[in-house]
Amino acid sequence: MRTRRRSYYEGAINMSGSHHKRLKLFSTLDYLDSLPDDIVLLILANLCSTATSPADFITVLSTCKRLNSLGLHSLVLSKASPNCLAVNPKNWSESSHRFLKRCSNAGSAEASYTLGMIRFYCLQNRTSGASLMAKAAIRSHTPALYSLAVIQFNGSGGMKNDKDLRAGVALCARAAFLGHVDALRELGHCLQDGYGVPKNVTHGRRLLIQANARELARVFSLSSNQLLLTGSICPLFSDFGCNVPAPDPHPANRFLVGWFSDKLQLELESLDTRLCSYGGCGRMETRRHEFRRCSVCGDVNYCSRACQARDWKLRHNMTCRVDLEGVGFNGNVNDTMVDER
Repeated sequence: MRTRRRSYYEGAINMSGSHHKRLKLFSTLDYLDSLPDDIVLLILANLCSTATSPADFITVLSTCKRLNSLGLHSLVLSKASPNCLAVNPKNWSESSHRFLKRCSNAGSAEASYTLGMIRFYCLQNRTSGASLMAKAAIRSHTPALYSLAVIQFNGSGGMKNDKDLRAGVALCARAAFLGHVDALRELGHCLQDGYGVPKNVTHGRRLLIQANARELARVFSLSSNQLLLTGSICPLFSDFGCNVPAPDPHPANRFLVGWFSDKLQLELESLDTRLCSYGGCGRMETRRHEFRRCSVCGDVNYCSRACQARDWKLRHNMTCRVDLEGVGFNGNVNDTMVDER
């Protein structure tokens, strides 16, 4: 009995000892280490392309040395999503600049466009900023194509005589062909007004209707929860009896808005330049009276007809000439021509 009992306890001790050894072995194993680099790179690239903020990607990089090393591979950085590159202007630093530059060098069109907008408008490095936007435009990046069109229309970074309307129309046409709604709207207004292109009111009106139809199609593609999260309503389709939620600004535009809103008003006034009056744009004039103004009230300035159309339907139709007449101006957006001073 004693021998039996002793053999039982010794067997139990041996079993428990081997169980603890197995647990210790499993706890020390890292299954990530067993994966080849190619698979880890694909996982990180997918993560980078779907990240909702820079913090998501940075958290992954700070997990371990291997992820930090592979996460900075060009294959991963080239897939960075716009939200992954959405740097907060309050947190702008040299390290943020280097990260965007590294993503741009890796082949990310989004990074080239975002850094190009920041350099051109915020850091006032016009040549480098335009070059980076052109780099993104070569890859058929539609926001970059449209931004270069706005620069050509306004002669941004140069003098008034540096405007190239035909180049602006060509860039708008390319961006519109690739599905950019603002470029399509801008092209429609150019045709209606004969601005940089032979006047064709009928064809211009057709393009404006197509732009509104694409906006409505975008709304139909959203789920009910996304519609609730969009919040503000921009009645760009009100001419046809519908209201369309205002689209979210591109992260580059959000950066510009935050960058210039943080500057003191006195500093902006000392520069004697104005921001585009549409709240989702953020572009700043590069010279005095660069942007065109509302010819009815003269109180607002716009970098483009697309920004004017958005701001008109969003708020300006209720405030235009309100001080002069006591009520909002009830005309159409096409009745308020935007001319440079």
